[in-house]
Amino acid sequence: MKIRTRFAPSPTGYIHLGNVWVAFLNWLWTRQHQGTIVLRMEDIDRQRCHAAYAEALMEDLDWLGIDWDEGPGAIYSYGSAVQSERMDFYRAIFEQWKEAGDVYPCFCTRARLRQIASAPHPGEEGPGYDGRCRNLSPEERARETKTPSWRFRMETESISFTDLFCGMQEKTLHAGTDDLVLVRADDMIAYQLAASADDGAMGITHVFRGRDLLSSAPAQICLLQKMQRIPPVYAHLPLLVDSSHVRLSKRQHGITIRDMREAGITAEQIIGRLLFWAGAVPEGERISAGEALKEIPFSSCRALQEPEIVVESLLS
Repeated sequence: MKIRTRFAPSPTGYIHLGNVWVAFLNWLWTRQHQGTIVLRMEDIDRQRCHAAYAEALMEDLDWLGIDWDEGPGAIYSYGSAVQSERMDFYRAIFEQWKEAGDVYPCFCTRARLRQIASAPHPGEEGPGYDGRCRNLSPEERARETKTPSWRFRMETESISFTDLFCGMQEKTLHAGTDDLVLVRADDMIAYQLAASADDGAMGITHVFRGRDLLSSAPAQICLLQKMQRIPPVYAHLPLLVDSSHVRLSKRQHGITIRDMREAGITAEQIIGRLLFWAGAVPEGERISAGEALKEIPFSSCRALQEPEIVVESLLS
């Protein structure tokens, strides 16, 4: 099997250590397995995503020595690697499912959905939908005045898969409770549809991403199977968190690559710190991405089974 992976950031700000953690480990594993890397720009949210951040993201990856084989600026067998240029593709899938009755309009307000989310759900990983709009009659739908979102009509089934770092996973998806929103009320394509459709169309064989997205995998597997695509192997990496166990984000000071570059921190220091957090090198090691590719086997990253890794900014 020809390995194909993807790094799929959203250009909503400058790339930070949490993003680079995923990008670098994906790159290291893929390059050592002679695979192909797709840089997929997930920029569907046009209010929050900006071209300047996409350009800066690519510049920062290049500065770190992290390259890719397919990405923005070219057209491939599957089309563009930029999601905002793939809207017709997502719409075609949605319209096909709509015609087949596999999706339904949901008229629930945000206030009602928040109320559902705050209700106790014993024995479940988290709150789900209650299926209110799933079986509305045509007459009941006609009486609704709110612009609907559109949900996928999930069937109850058990999904199991083996994650590279988290091991065997199994979850039962329930009709109604797990009906995903595929198109939002503002007509924006939802993440679950776009990401799943792209992974299938781009032939992605392995998905490296943060542990916070582990719970999304069963639903995405279900969508991929509906598209008659082979689901990828998932590899959910530990989250990088601060001393308060808060996940690293763009809001925290000193963790963007731009911050560190401006402070005089080198790419070798950053790559060395990533490998230290992964358990592959001693603290303080300085090493380029190219040197790591030749000298650090991915199997030496012994900390990747942990759910989270407490880190400090290089500017701390």
